[in-house]
Amino acid sequence: MEREIMHSLVEWKGRKTRKPLLIRGARQVGKTYVIEHFGTKYFSNFLNINLEHQKELCSVLSKRNIKSLIAELSLFFDTEIVPGKTLLFIDEIQSCPESIALLRYLYEEMPELHVIAAGSLLDHTLNEMKYSMPVGRIEFLYMYPMSFREFLAASGEKKLIYYLESYSLDDDFSELVHGKLLEYLRMYFFIGGMPEAVKLYISDGKLNETSRVHSNIITSLKYDFAKYGTRKQQEFLELVMLYSAKNVGKKVKYTNINRDIRSVSLKEAFRKLELSRIVHIVRFSGAGGVPLSENLKDDIFKPLFFDIGLVNSTGNIQLVNIPELITMNEGALAEQFIGQELLTIERPYIDSRLFYWMRENKSANAEIDYLFQKNNIIFPVEVKAGKTGSLKSLHIYLKENKLKTGIRFNLDMPSFGKLSAKVRIGNSTENLNYNLISLPLYMCFALPEIIDSSLSQ
Repeated sequence: MEREIMHSLVEWKGRKTRKPLLIRGARQVGKTYVIEHFGTKYFSNFLNINLEHQKELCSVLSKRNIKSLIAELSLFFDTEIVPGKTLLFIDEIQSCPESIALLRYLYEEMPELHVIAAGSLLDHTLNEMKYSMPVGRIEFLYMYPMSFREFLAASGEKKLIYYLESYSLDDDFSELVHGKLLEYLRMYFFIGGMPEAVKLYISDGKLNETSRVHSNIITSLKYDFAKYGTRKQQEFLELVMLYSAKNVGKKVKYTNINRDIRSVSLKEAFRKLELSRIVHIVRFSGAGGVPLSENLKDDIFKPLFFDIGLVNSTGNIQLVNIPELITMNEGALAEQFIGQELLTIERPYIDSRLFYWMRENKSANAEIDYLFQKNNIIFPVEVKAGKTGSLKSLHIYLKENKLKTGIRFNLDMPSFGKLSAKVRIGNSTENLNYNLISLPLYMCFALPEIIDSSLSQ
């Protein structure tokens, strides 16, 4: 199965200014598979060290004499380690945190050697590290579950991908293609983007079996919590993880999770789950322009789970409900889907963050599902589970922040229009003239190109 991150790995291999690479991502999103495929395809020699299974190597990797270290590894694995021809892959590096510092010395003393490290709890380890972080001597790539684009590619539908990527807002859109893509979208809502689940479906077409994969992944995540502290802290992590999966897109109130647990304990659980990339935090931003991180409120946020298929698993959503999946739970799955897609359309060397906007007022509540930044412009994004729905919040945000273009994702075919609306601001009603980019949910991966196309109109 092709992964988009492979292009970045190939580019990294060919760069003269290359540094050791750390791949960051949640458990089982495909990090090891991609790096093994990359190593065997593009290098004469590929050396894979798994520190979770080969803990005896921790003491070796703590050495600072790089030439001696390389000679010892070469002898132990009975393989040549040749700079420029060998890829050294250190997997599950969080199992031996002191080896992260080794990356610095490899960069300084043997820069020609290609080195990649990865681990499922890497972010948590980096945050808790007692050892000095090799700042400026390593680089990062970020990996997520398979996007809808990658799911289409794995399904053999590259022509559909090309059709979407070459689409212009001036073009007519095929209703037949639209219907076919909606069917794939519904399937993706159920299967999600975890590579094992996708591979199982692609190989034998048995959707029921993907539920077993999802259940096993959730169980493995719970077992991982044993590495995070006391038994009570592990219970908090499991509680918050399951709460997040079942309350995607809803503003978090700690009292709604458990009134008997102190908010500071729940807040810490959210922090650890975010570091583990199991839960993504969608933060409130009061900024009307860039950067979106300018006016954050840490106590106002909503959760996003790391994979839509696992959301279904925790909610015990059954196979028979697939045709209605998109509109279930008041569109929570649609919001989950768009959030996942927005994370993956960023360049893989950027640690993507998600933002939203809301206003709580007795007479005029308003909420924008996501705020998307492109070309130093903020685009408010509304997600609708059906074909219709009010755009009142979008109108308010555009008017108050003097923005010209809003984005709507729904189940209808793509369109672009210059529209007008009446907006209530305080005690007065004002006119709003704006552009609306309306796209089907499945076109989110093409959003940057669509925005560029709209700005030229």
